[in-house]
Amino acid sequence: MPSAPGVLVVCGMPFEAAIADGPGVTSVCGPGPWRVAQRLHGMLDGPGDWAGIVSFGCAGGLDPALACGDCVVATAVLTPDGLVATDPDWSRALLDRLPGARPGLLAGADAPLATPAAKAALWRHAGAAAVDMETHAAALAARRHGLPFAACRVVLDPAWRTVPAAALAGLDTGGVWPVLRALVRAPGQIASVCALAGEAWVARRSLLRARARLGAGLGCYCLPPSSLS
Repeated sequence: MPSAPGVLVVCGMPFEAAIADGPGVTSVCGPGPWRVAQRLHGMLDGPGDWAGIVSFGCAGGLDPALACGDCVVATAVLTPDGLVATDPDWSRALLDRLPGARPGLLAGADAPLATPAAKAALWRHAGAAAVDMETHAAALAARRHGLPFAACRVVLDPAWRTVPAAALAGLDTGGVWPVLRALVRAPGQIASVCALAGEAWVARRSLLRARARLGAGLGCYCLPPSSLS
């Protein structure tokens, strides 16, 4: 008997993938678009059967009205190849299950937007609500393979927040040691890193609540019941 189709969940960091994990779900973790694209295409070109792709995790806020912990459900994704629309039924299901979530445009970036000026420039240029480094790779992979696509991202660093260089030192590994070594070299960033850590805690709590509300398959309407057990 063939296995039931599942949902591919694209995340940036291991803690996001751990939150996303559940019945009917297989996580693909970055960080960054190239790593996500390589891993997605390896799975999608293989023998597996997939019902859709959803991007789930944290993002940087671009709209000044968004606070840390606010949830954005993408209506479309800005990619290097133009806009990729999300699946309207899946996006509607996400919004129905996430009270207070905001529909909006998500922008993809190949590198972190670390300064308020960089975030403001993208907001003015594109009108996107938030930005991350994985959603555009996921959207393009879904389009290439003809799969439904959705995205649910929680704001970690608001538009006004500068992301200190020391915090970015641990981006690839997701570990604390590169960050601590960077802080030894630049102790003036300790206060900024601590503030960002507090925002990461708020965003993680928001992600946990969102995951609990979305249930098995992260709201994918096209999953058969057999894949959710």
